[in-house]
Amino acid sequence: MIPQPKPGPKVRREILIGSGAMASLFGIGTLGYFVLEGWSVLDSFYMTFITLTTIGFAEVRPLSESGKLFTIAISAVGIGTFAYIASRTVQSIVTNNLFRKRLMQRKIDRLGNHFIICGYGRIGQRVARDLLTAQRDIVVIDRRDDRAEELEQAGILFVQDEAEEEETLRKAGLERASGLILVLPQDSANVYVALTARELRPDKHLFIVARTNEQTSTRKLLRAGADKVISPLEIGADRIAQTILRPHVDRFMEKVLGVDVLDFDLEELQVEAGSMVDGRSLAEIDFRRHFNAIVVGIMKEAHRQWNFNPDASLPIDAGDTLIVLGPPEAIKRIRVEGCMAQGSGVTI
Repeated sequence: MIPQPKPGPKVRREILIGSGAMASLFGIGTLGYFVLEGWSVLDSFYMTFITLTTIGFAEVRPLSESGKLFTIAISAVGIGTFAYIASRTVQSIVTNNLFRKRLMQRKIDRLGNHFIICGYGRIGQRVARDLLTAQRDIVVIDRRDDRAEELEQAGILFVQDEAEEEETLRKAGLERASGLILVLPQDSANVYVALTARELRPDKHLFIVARTNEQTSTRKLLRAGADKVISPLEIGADRIAQTILRPHVDRFMEKVLGVDVLDFDLEELQVEAGSMVDGRSLAEIDFRRHFNAIVVGIMKEAHRQWNFNPDASLPIDAGDTLIVLGPPEAIKRIRVEGCMAQGSGVTI
């Protein structure tokens, strides 16, 4: 959770002293009118209240000379005290908000290989949930106050600003991110963000996925720099058709791809130079027995072609991508022991 800073000791002390002074003024005012004017306790308290709060109602009863002087005195002191408490309270709130933003920005600045989600609507919330369940670091960009409050309560790092702004993407750590997910409600906004992001990160290590509501926007998003464009409407229609045509296959894939259904994952892992699998075949490593996982596909970096159900004798080279099916712990072992360069010292 993102810590919620409290006012500093000095500010708290000043506010408490001011509040105590106001309480004392109410008591002194009530006692003063009771003694000087001979009013009842209720009338005396009421007169004190409307005087200190500057409501401006007429006096309870006509005041004597001493009563008028007393009213002037408590008004001057009370209004000044009220103004002091209000100014210090506002200052404390502003300071706390600035502190929270700086603290969050420092946390974002320490991230690397994280995912940036632009838009925290229904789709953005689902994407964020799945990525967090998969134990990936995320930063959300959304300008709405209510969503910023939701994100803060959930302990999710976010930048509250316009996603189309270059500075906003920089604050979210675009230079260090491995993925950008565009789920803004307007296709035009997604196109603009994709274009801006690709200008900042022209390298292939930033993978951009964009949602589209209109089929005509797909080509625009791809030209703007998106690597993959997804239409929820088309996916929903295809899913319905596949469920009817191949119910058992659909059920199996739902279990494989669901992040919280079965105790195994389908994951892609890139082979680094100097890692255990670099330059060796699956048979040499005895991959399935060693890691308790299955390689269902290999994309050879040299010619960018997929090999599904690869031959165990196929050599694996640095830069190749493995599609692995196995338990979450096995996937973590493969990522660290099998695909990372030996001696990198990286732990998860």
